[in-house]
Amino acid sequence: MKGRRSAEVSTACRSGEGAPTLVLDESTRCPVSQTTGRPVGSITLKALLTGNALRRLEGRMYRFCPEPHCEVVYFSSEAGPIFRKRDLRVRVGQKESEDPVPLCYCFDVALADLRNDLLTSGGTDIPEKIAREIEAERCACEIRNPQGSCCLGNIRGALRQLNATS
Repeated sequence: MKGRRSAEVSTACRSGEGAPTLVLDESTRCPVSQTTGRPVGSITLKALLTGNALRRLEGRMYRFCPEPHCEVVYFSSEAGPIFRKRDLRVRVGQKESEDPVPLCYCFDVALADLRNDLLTSGGTDIPEKIAREIEAERCACEIRNPQGSCCLGNIRGALRQLNATS
């Protein structure tokens, strides 16, 4: 079973995809922003919530709110507590606008790293380096990334935005 899970994560990372988008209803929307949230495994919450927040963890099905301007990170239709940025041990890259803005939690890549590469050399090999690490099965995105899914899509998206603004 462990090998199968690793293969699933590795395949999602290699393709640059995150968690699959599902058919959605009211229970999939953040109670604050009304943004559709993707499911996140409990292992992600257990790894990233502060001690005080972890004590409030109820239920099993939580979702990640991707809305950048919303303080909510995790919510659940089956449990009362919501978890905000302040409830996590890490900064949530999708919700940060000031450095450091983390992009890859496994290999410690921040938006500033991409920006620096582009300014100093006109390009970057960071996505390729991360892809090699993923291929070698060294990532733990389902645990370390607040989204609970592969970060490679975030890296590529940030790179597209940086290239579009330069």
